[in-house]
Formats: sequence, C-alpha cells, structure tokens
Amino acid sequence: MFISNLEFMTGKTVQQHLGLVQGSSVRAKHAGKDIVAGFKNLFGGELKAYTELLHESREEATERMIEQAKAVGANAVLNVRYSTSSITAGAAEIYVYGTAVVLDGIDD
Repeated sequence: MFISNLEFMTGKTVQQHLGLVQGSSVRAKHAGKDIVAGFKNLFGGELKAYTELLHESREEATERMIEQAKAVGANAVLNVRYSTSSITAGAAEIYVYGTAVVLDGIDD
C-alpha cells in the first residue's frame, strides 16, 4: 500500500477514486507513568512514556486506515493527515485519514 501526504503523485494517474478512509486509536498509560510524567512537568524533560504512547497510537491508527483502504480495493492512500486530541487525563486519540485511490503502476 502506497501512503503519501501529497494530493497527487507525479507520473502516476489516479484510475479510481474510492473515497475517504480513516483509522483511529485511543490509548492511555497506567497511573504510575502518569505520576512520573507529573514530576517531569515540574522539572522538565521529555515525557518518554507519552512519546511512546503517541508512537504506538499512530502506528495502530495507520494500520487501521490501511486495512480500510484495502477493503475498498485501493492500492494507495493520498493526502494523508493526522490529528491528535486529548480524551481524558493520560489518554490521547490519534486520528488519521486520507483519500483511497487506485493508482496506475503501483503494485498492491
């Protein structure tokens, strides 16, 4: 599956437009990680537990979008965008969406 944040691919033709595809993931770290993050907020430094949380969520959301694109017969998703929102303290949602298409010259 070809994934791009571009609206089109130079040298490739969109043979079929299949519509919007999306994926999302909501994750939370356990309370112990929240306590450590609270101390980091006081003293500074990277909140590695939250960096990991967002990385895992991004991967999972992207895989869900790809699964949806495959289900409609796409071989590419163009104009991909990510959005992050806080659901509750210590939990975040990653939402990814794009346009499922069939491009010429792309192997499934």
